[in-house]
Amino acid sequence: MDIRQLKAFIAVFEERSITAAAQRLCITQPTLSVTIRQLEEDLATTLFERLARGVAVTEDARLFYPQARQLVDQADGLLRLFRQRHHCQPLELGIEADLGAVQVATLLRAARAAIPGLLLSVVEGCAGDARLAAEELRCEDELFLPLWEETFVLALPREHPLAQRSELAMTDLHQQDWITSPQHASHQRLLAMHGEGAAGLMLAAHAGSLRLALRMVEAGYGVALLPPSLLEGNASVVGRPLSGPGLTRRLGLCYAAQALEKPALRALHDYLQAARQTEVA
Repeated sequence: MDIRQLKAFIAVFEERSITAAAQRLCITQPTLSVTIRQLEEDLATTLFERLARGVAVTEDARLFYPQARQLVDQADGLLRLFRQRHHCQPLELGIEADLGAVQVATLLRAARAAIPGLLLSVVEGCAGDARLAAEELRCEDELFLPLWEETFVLALPREHPLAQRSELAMTDLHQQDWITSPQHASHQRLLAMHGEGAAGLMLAAHAGSLRLALRMVEAGYGVALLPPSLLEGNASVVGRPLSGPGLTRRLGLCYAAQALEKPALRALHDYLQAARQTEVA
């Protein structure tokens, strides 16, 4: 028993006619009759009763039909799966830490819209044909396509007294517990921008990343200066702008120049660039 026989059986069962089934399968009636007879011999049963006009299905045929339909559908699905692999455009994107969920989702939607037949792989960290990252994480031999720019805000627990203020100054934070991320580039930039005002803050805790600093704010360890995109959708933390010089970061696509030779990445790059130019205009 093979797929060819199953398709022949399904056609005769649905058409209730050897003639109509043969036309549907684009084969001759004698060939179809032989195929059905071979299937009946393999199953050791009669599937159709030949009538003057068409055929009548037997109980065994009614029992066999849903199983045959399922087997043929599975076989067709396998063919589509492996044929599509030869026509797809593979792309691997790296996603660095400390990015907002909205920014990641926006990039993934853009990739889907920009690349027909996309076979996307998403990995964490510094990997892939290109990666979504802050500009400060760009390697020396990489190009950078900016997509977003955001100004850091002071992240506070929602119940914190300062959360009632619409804007804060560094002097408001001198008696507050402060969570820093010494390993993050923003920490040094903060000290350089605010000078002695930042140096006089009360240190409460260190966090290895901006995302971990947010978790510590949630837990009540203190306040932290964080990108607003990390706070989106967080009901327990609020962000308030700081007066004076603002700490900013740019997020975008990091990639090597030669990586644009890959059609999928070139399509994504051009799509993002066009979208950005439209926004600017």
